[in-house]
Amino acid sequence: MATFPTFAPAYGQRKKSNPNIKTIRFADGYEHRIMFGLAQHQNPKEYSFTFEVREADADVIESFLDDRALDRESFTFTPPGEPSSSQFVCESWSKSVPFLNRAIIQATFREVFEPAS
Repeated sequence: MATFPTFAPAYGQRKKSNPNIKTIRFADGYEHRIMFGLAQHQNPKEYSFTFEVREADADVIESFLDDRALDRESFTFTPPGEPSSSQFVCESWSKSVPFLNRAIIQATFREVFEPAS
């Protein structure tokens, strides 16, 4: 399994939680919440990162993400402030070059739950 290159995102990341819980609402106001699957896999995280790096480093990041798009594989990454690594996919990212030899990559990493290869 591939590991994301060792570039730290800029300060100001965003972390989103969206638990996979199905809710059934009845006419009398009663709700029943149902969880399908393993409990530890029901709250995947989504991170929005900004990498402010040299243009050569941005090329490394972009090449890595392009390769993952081609092989459709997840990758290992440890988000800043988290105690351990997780598996992620990156379905969209953008690159801008605001200054000579500087680049900004904005990417969204979505946590996935797959067996380790």
